Amino acid sequence: MKKNAFVLLCLLGVSTSALAEKIGVSMAYFDQNFLTIIRQAIDKEAKARGLETQFEDARGDVGRQTDQVQSFIGSGVDAIIVDPVDSASTPVLAKLAQQAKIPLVFVNRSPGNKALPPGVVFVGSDERESGVLQMEALAKMANYRGNVAIMIGNLTDAGALQRTKDVEQVVAKYPNMKVVLKQTANYSRSEGVDLMINWLSNGEDIDIVAANNDEMAIGATMAIAQTKPNKTILIGGIDATPDGLKSLAKGGMQVTVFQDGIGQGKKSVEVAQRLMKGEKVDSHQWIPFELVTKQNMQQYVEKSK
Repeated sequence: MKKNAFVLLCLLGVSTSALAEKIGVSMAYFDQNFLTIIRQAIDKEAKARGLETQFEDARGDVGRQTDQVQSFIGSGVDAIIVDPVDSASTPVLAKLAQQAKIPLVFVNRSPGNKALPPGVVFVGSDERESGVLQMEALAKMANYRGNVAIMIGNLTDAGALQRTKDVEQVVAKYPNMKVVLKQTANYSRSEGVDLMINWLSNGEDIDIVAANNDEMAIGATMAIAQTKPNKTILIGGIDATPDGLKSLAKGGMQVTVFQDGIGQGKKSVEVAQRLMKGEKVDSHQWIPFELVTKQNMQQYVEKSK
Protein backbone atom coordinates (compact mmCIF):
# COMPACT_ATOMS: atom_id res chain seq x y z
CA MET A 1 0.00 0.00 0.00
CA LYS A 2 2.82 2.39 0.84
CA LYS A 3 4.47 1.58 -2.50
CA ASN A 4 1.36 2.74 -4.37
CA ALA A 5 1.21 5.85 -2.21
CA PHE A 6 4.86 6.52 -2.98
CA VAL A 7 4.19 6.42 -6.73
CA LEU A 8 1.19 8.70 -6.34
CA LEU A 9 3.07 11.23 -4.27
CA CYS A 10 5.95 11.25 -6.73
CA LEU A 11 3.51 11.98 -9.58
CA LEU A 12 1.99 14.79 -7.56
CA GLY A 13 5.40 16.17 -6.58
CA VAL A 14 4.65 15.72 -2.88
CA SER A 15 7.48 15.18 -0.39
CA THR A 16 8.08 11.52 0.39
CA SER A 17 8.77 12.38 4.04
CA ALA A 18 5.07 11.81 4.57
CA LEU A 19 5.78 8.15 3.87
CA ALA A 20 8.28 7.71 6.69
CA GLU A 21 7.56 4.60 8.68
CA LYS A 22 6.10 5.40 12.08
CA ILE A 23 6.59 3.80 15.49
CA GLY A 24 4.14 4.33 18.32
CA VAL A 25 5.90 4.39 21.70
CA SER A 26 4.10 4.03 25.03
CA MET A 27 6.26 4.62 28.11
CA ALA A 28 5.13 3.59 31.59
CA TYR A 29 6.27 7.00 32.90
CA PHE A 30 7.80 10.12 31.38
CA ASP A 31 9.04 11.39 34.75
CA GLN A 32 11.30 8.52 35.84
CA ASN A 33 14.97 9.28 35.21
CA PHE A 34 15.97 5.91 33.80
CA LEU A 35 12.93 5.71 31.52
CA THR A 36 13.74 9.20 30.26
CA ILE A 37 17.15 7.90 29.17
CA ILE A 38 15.46 5.09 27.24
CA ARG A 39 12.88 7.43 25.69
CA GLN A 40 15.52 9.89 24.52
CA ALA A 41 17.59 7.04 23.06
CA ILE A 42 14.56 5.74 21.16
CA ASP A 43 13.88 9.21 19.77
CA LYS A 44 17.49 9.76 18.71
CA GLU A 45 17.87 6.31 17.11
CA ALA A 46 14.56 6.59 15.25
CA LYS A 47 15.58 9.93 13.77
CA ALA A 48 18.94 8.48 12.73
CA ARG A 49 17.09 5.70 10.90
CA GLY A 50 14.60 8.06 9.21
CA LEU A 51 11.67 6.83 11.29
CA GLU A 52 8.90 8.89 12.83
CA THR A 53 7.88 8.37 16.45
CA GLN A 54 4.80 9.17 18.47
CA PHE A 55 5.42 9.09 22.23
CA GLU A 56 2.71 8.65 24.83
CA ASP A 57 2.96 8.70 28.64
CA ALA A 58 0.91 5.95 30.31
CA ARG A 59 1.49 7.63 33.70
CA GLY A 60 1.54 4.28 35.46
CA ASP A 61 -1.96 3.37 34.30
CA VAL A 62 -2.47 -0.03 32.63
CA GLY A 63 -5.79 1.01 31.12
CA ARG A 64 -4.29 4.16 29.64
CA GLN A 65 -1.42 2.17 28.15
CA THR A 66 -3.82 -0.34 26.60
CA ASP A 67 -5.81 2.55 25.09
CA GLN A 68 -2.59 4.01 23.70
CA VAL A 69 -1.67 0.74 22.00
CA GLN A 70 -5.17 0.46 20.54
CA SER A 71 -4.88 4.05 19.30
CA PHE A 72 -1.53 3.27 17.66
CA ILE A 73 -3.12 0.31 15.91
CA GLY A 74 -6.10 2.39 14.79
CA SER A 75 -3.82 5.07 13.34
CA GLY A 76 -1.89 2.48 11.32
CA VAL A 77 1.59 2.73 12.81
CA ASP A 78 4.19 0.37 11.37
CA ALA A 79 5.47 -0.87 14.73
CA ILE A 80 4.90 -0.35 18.45
CA ILE A 81 7.38 -0.08 21.32
CA VAL A 82 6.07 -0.45 24.87
CA ASP A 83 7.74 0.01 28.22
CA PRO A 84 5.07 -1.86 30.21
CA VAL A 85 3.35 -0.33 33.22
CA ASP A 86 2.68 -3.82 34.55
CA SER A 87 4.34 -7.05 33.49
CA ALA A 88 0.99 -8.83 33.86
CA SER A 89 -0.60 -6.61 31.19
CA THR A 90 1.76 -7.63 28.39
CA PRO A 91 -0.15 -10.71 27.12
CA VAL A 92 -3.14 -8.49 26.30
CA LEU A 93 -0.94 -5.95 24.50
CA ALA A 94 0.83 -8.71 22.58
CA LYS A 95 -2.51 -10.17 21.48
CA LEU A 96 -3.75 -6.78 20.27
CA ALA A 97 -0.63 -6.19 18.20
CA GLN A 98 -0.54 -9.72 16.82
CA GLN A 99 -4.20 -9.55 15.73
CA ALA A 100 -3.42 -6.28 13.95
CA LYS A 101 -0.26 -7.81 12.43
CA ILE A 102 1.86 -4.96 13.77
CA PRO A 103 5.32 -5.71 15.24
CA LEU A 104 5.58 -5.09 18.97
CA VAL A 105 8.73 -4.57 21.03
CA PHE A 106 8.63 -4.59 24.82
CA VAL A 107 11.55 -2.67 26.30
CA ASN A 108 13.12 -2.61 29.77
CA ARG A 109 10.38 -4.15 31.92
CA SER A 110 10.14 -7.91 31.50
CA PRO A 111 6.88 -9.09 29.92
CA GLY A 112 4.66 -11.47 31.83
CA ASN A 113 4.21 -13.77 28.83
CA LYS A 114 5.71 -17.23 29.36
CA ALA A 115 6.52 -17.27 25.65
CA LEU A 116 6.34 -14.34 23.27
CA PRO A 117 4.29 -14.87 20.08
CA PRO A 118 5.75 -14.28 16.59
CA GLY A 119 6.29 -10.60 15.86
CA VAL A 120 6.73 -9.73 19.55
CA VAL A 121 10.21 -9.21 21.04
CA PHE A 122 11.59 -8.16 24.43
CA VAL A 123 14.67 -5.93 24.64
CA GLY A 124 16.18 -5.58 28.08
CA SER A 125 18.53 -6.95 30.69
CA ASP A 126 18.34 -10.24 32.57
CA GLU A 127 17.14 -9.29 36.03
CA ARG A 128 18.67 -12.44 37.47
CA GLU A 129 22.01 -10.63 37.20
CA SER A 130 21.33 -7.19 38.69
CA GLY A 131 20.45 -7.96 42.30
CA VAL A 132 23.21 -10.56 42.52
CA LEU A 133 25.89 -8.13 41.32
CA GLN A 134 24.61 -5.45 43.67
CA MET A 135 24.33 -7.58 46.81
CA GLU A 136 27.57 -9.52 46.34
CA ALA A 137 29.45 -6.22 46.13
CA LEU A 138 27.69 -4.83 49.21
CA ALA A 139 28.29 -8.08 51.14
CA LYS A 140 32.00 -7.92 50.38
CA MET A 141 32.19 -4.29 51.50
CA ALA A 142 30.46 -5.28 54.76
CA ASN A 143 32.82 -8.21 55.36
CA TYR A 144 29.85 -10.55 54.89
CA ARG A 145 28.00 -9.51 58.02
CA GLY A 146 25.15 -7.15 58.92
CA ASN A 147 21.43 -6.43 58.66
CA VAL A 148 20.05 -5.76 55.19
CA ALA A 149 17.02 -3.64 54.28
CA ILE A 150 15.58 -3.93 50.77
CA MET A 151 13.77 -1.09 48.99
CA ILE A 152 11.48 -2.66 46.42
CA GLY A 153 10.34 -0.95 43.20
CA ASN A 154 6.80 -1.34 41.87
CA LEU A 155 5.20 -4.53 43.17
CA THR A 156 3.61 -5.03 39.74
CA ASP A 157 7.04 -5.14 38.10
CA ALA A 158 8.52 -8.60 37.60
CA GLY A 159 11.97 -6.99 37.47
CA ALA A 160 11.59 -5.50 40.95
CA LEU A 161 10.47 -8.83 42.36
CA GLN A 162 13.40 -10.61 40.70
CA ARG A 163 15.93 -8.06 41.97
CA THR A 164 14.55 -8.50 45.48
CA LYS A 165 14.74 -12.28 45.20
CA ASP A 166 18.34 -12.00 43.96
CA VAL A 167 19.33 -9.95 47.01
CA GLU A 168 17.63 -12.39 49.37
CA GLN A 169 19.40 -15.35 47.80
CA VAL A 170 22.82 -13.71 48.15
CA VAL A 171 22.20 -12.75 51.78
CA ALA A 172 21.06 -16.30 52.55
CA LYS A 173 24.52 -17.58 51.56
CA TYR A 174 26.22 -15.79 54.44
CA PRO A 175 25.50 -16.89 58.07
CA ASN A 176 26.27 -13.48 59.56
CA MET A 177 23.91 -11.58 57.28
CA LYS A 178 20.12 -11.38 57.25
CA VAL A 179 17.32 -9.42 55.60
CA VAL A 180 15.54 -7.55 58.37
CA LEU A 181 13.28 -5.23 56.33
CA LYS A 182 11.80 -5.05 52.85
CA GLN A 183 9.23 -2.58 51.65
CA THR A 184 8.19 -0.87 48.43
CA ALA A 185 9.13 2.72 47.60
CA ASN A 186 7.87 2.46 43.99
CA TYR A 187 11.19 3.35 42.35
CA SER A 188 10.69 6.89 43.71
CA ARG A 189 13.37 9.10 45.27
CA SER A 190 10.85 10.90 47.49
CA GLU A 191 9.31 7.62 48.65
CA GLY A 192 12.81 6.32 49.29
CA VAL A 193 13.43 9.32 51.57
CA ASP A 194 10.17 8.75 53.45
CA LEU A 195 10.74 5.02 53.85
CA MET A 196 14.30 5.44 55.12
CA ILE A 197 13.26 8.15 57.59
CA ASN A 198 10.51 5.86 58.84
CA TRP A 199 12.94 2.98 59.33
CA LEU A 200 15.48 5.16 61.14
CA SER A 201 12.80 6.81 63.28
CA ASN A 202 11.62 3.39 64.38
CA GLY A 203 15.14 2.58 65.53
CA GLU A 204 15.66 -0.21 63.01
CA ASP A 205 19.15 -1.72 63.08
CA ILE A 206 20.30 -1.42 59.45
CA ASP A 207 23.81 -1.88 58.09
CA ILE A 208 23.04 -2.17 54.38
CA VAL A 209 20.29 -0.87 52.09
CA ALA A 210 19.87 -2.67 48.77
CA ALA A 211 17.52 -0.60 46.62
CA ASN A 212 15.97 -1.88 43.39
CA ASN A 213 17.01 1.32 41.62
CA ASP A 214 19.20 4.40 42.01
CA GLU A 215 16.33 6.78 42.74
CA MET A 216 15.30 4.94 45.91
CA ALA A 217 18.96 4.53 46.87
CA ILE A 218 19.51 8.27 46.51
CA GLY A 219 16.42 8.84 48.65
CA ALA A 220 17.95 6.60 51.32
CA THR A 221 21.21 8.57 51.30
CA MET A 222 19.29 11.85 51.61
CA ALA A 223 17.31 10.54 54.57
CA ILE A 224 20.45 9.37 56.36
CA ALA A 225 22.12 12.74 55.79
CA GLN A 226 19.06 14.49 57.25
CA THR A 227 18.43 12.29 60.28
CA LYS A 228 21.54 10.21 61.08
CA PRO A 229 24.52 11.99 59.44
CA ASN A 230 27.05 10.14 61.59
CA LYS A 231 25.63 6.67 60.96
CA THR A 232 27.45 4.44 58.48
CA ILE A 233 25.10 2.48 56.24
CA LEU A 234 26.18 0.95 52.94
CA ILE A 235 23.80 1.88 50.11
CA GLY A 236 23.44 0.15 46.75
CA GLY A 237 21.32 1.08 43.75
CA ILE A 238 20.72 -0.24 40.26
CA ASP A 239 20.74 1.54 36.85
CA ALA A 240 23.83 3.78 37.08
CA THR A 241 21.85 6.85 36.07
CA PRO A 242 23.71 10.18 35.91
CA ASP A 243 22.28 11.11 39.32
CA GLY A 244 23.24 7.69 40.67
CA LEU A 245 26.80 8.14 39.48
CA LYS A 246 26.96 11.58 41.13
CA SER A 247 25.86 10.03 44.42
CA LEU A 248 28.48 7.31 44.00
CA ALA A 249 31.18 9.93 43.42
CA LYS A 250 30.18 11.83 46.56
CA GLY A 251 30.13 8.67 48.67
CA GLY A 252 26.39 8.59 49.28
CA MET A 253 25.96 5.31 47.45
CA GLN A 254 28.71 2.69 47.50
CA VAL A 255 27.67 0.65 44.49
CA THR A 256 25.26 0.63 41.59
CA VAL A 257 24.69 -1.65 38.60
CA PHE A 258 24.83 -0.29 35.08
CA GLN A 259 21.71 -0.97 33.10
CA ASP A 260 22.27 0.28 29.58
CA GLY A 261 19.22 2.46 29.00
CA ILE A 262 20.71 3.99 25.87
CA GLY A 263 21.51 0.53 24.56
CA GLN A 264 18.00 -0.70 25.32
CA GLY A 265 16.43 2.27 23.57
CA LYS A 266 18.60 1.94 20.48
CA LYS A 267 18.15 -1.82 20.27
CA SER A 268 14.37 -1.56 20.57
CA VAL A 269 14.26 0.72 17.51
CA GLU A 270 16.64 -1.54 15.59
CA VAL A 271 14.52 -4.59 16.39
CA ALA A 272 11.28 -2.78 15.49
CA GLN A 273 12.70 -1.83 12.10
CA ARG A 274 13.91 -5.37 11.45
CA LEU A 275 10.47 -6.72 12.31
CA MET A 276 8.88 -4.18 9.96
CA LYS A 277 11.08 -5.56 7.19
CA GLY A 278 9.87 -9.07 7.95
CA GLU A 279 13.19 -10.27 9.34
CA LYS A 280 13.32 -13.07 11.88
CA VAL A 281 14.46 -11.83 15.30
CA ASP A 282 15.10 -13.80 18.49
CA SER A 283 12.29 -13.22 20.97
CA HIS A 284 14.63 -11.98 23.73
CA GLN A 285 17.43 -9.49 23.12
CA TRP A 286 19.66 -9.34 26.20
CA ILE A 287 21.84 -6.38 27.20
CA PRO A 288 24.12 -7.32 30.14
CA PHE A 289 24.23 -5.60 33.52
CA GLU A 290 27.64 -4.36 34.76
CA LEU A 291 28.82 -3.65 38.32
CA VAL A 292 29.78 -0.02 38.99
CA THR A 293 31.89 1.15 41.93
CA LYS A 294 33.70 4.39 42.68
CA GLN A 295 36.85 2.83 41.22
CA ASN A 296 35.44 2.18 37.73
CA MET A 297 32.62 4.71 37.54
CA GLN A 298 34.29 7.15 35.14
CA GLN A 299 33.78 4.86 32.13
CA TYR A 300 30.06 4.80 32.92
CA VAL A 301 29.94 8.56 33.22
CA GLU A 302 31.21 8.61 29.62
CA LYS A 303 28.64 6.00 28.55
CA SER A 304 25.75 8.01 30.00
CA LYS A 305 26.53 11.10 27.93
